[in-house]
Amino acid sequence: MQSHYWETRQSMTPEKSLLYLQEGNDRFLKNIRINRNLIELVGETSKEQFPFATILSCSDSRVSPTLIFDQGLGDIFSIRLAGNIASTNAIGSMEYACAVLGSKLVVVLGHTNCGAIKGACDNITLGNLTELIEHIRFSLHRETVTPADQRNSKNTAFVNHVSELNVLHNIEIILEKSSIIRDLIQNNEINIVGAMYCIETGKVNFFEVDAHQIIDLMFANPVHSALYQHEFTTD
Repeated sequence: MQSHYWETRQSMTPEKSLLYLQEGNDRFLKNIRINRNLIELVGETSKEQFPFATILSCSDSRVSPTLIFDQGLGDIFSIRLAGNIASTNAIGSMEYACAVLGSKLVVVLGHTNCGAIKGACDNITLGNLTELIEHIRFSLHRETVTPADQRNSKNTAFVNHVSELNVLHNIEIILEKSSIIRDLIQNNEINIVGAMYCIETGKVNFFEVDAHQIIDLMFANPVHSALYQHEFTTD
């Protein structure tokens, strides 16, 4: 197996980008890797980068996008923030990656057993972390199936459900705040998807979400969140 870089970039599409990530995670699960000459890639990417995917993920030390998708230098534009929060700076970084560098896919990647989500579930306050956790509370309130006495970090199913809703909520924030990302999606130049990484198994499950439909619903009825009217499944 050889690295794909410049020879594949000009023909890259959102569909191919997603396929590369899925194939990479499958290799990761099988404990095999593409045989890359990393020093050679240092030279190839020294003057220009062309990351095919942009990934907003959690800062968790167990969740390294380049590793879990078996990618090399220059393949992934990685934006990491606890709770995979779509802050203004994170969205600006996505806009740069897609509009300037040519990324074809944006992935909002949550994960199981997330510490930031647990903090929100337990109503933790801790210095500047408190502001970050406030971003998660919307998703916490949208989780309506768990009884009150089970809504805490000890309930793994509850934590992971909030994590999934948090991924979808941050997709909504990106689409709402970034006209650049919206335009690229509507012109079919890029796509945006959600995903969850299972820290217990190493598997990434992608959400089947129609970004075009989300945009249409969001701006047709901005009072109600389009994402939470939308059922989603994983692969």
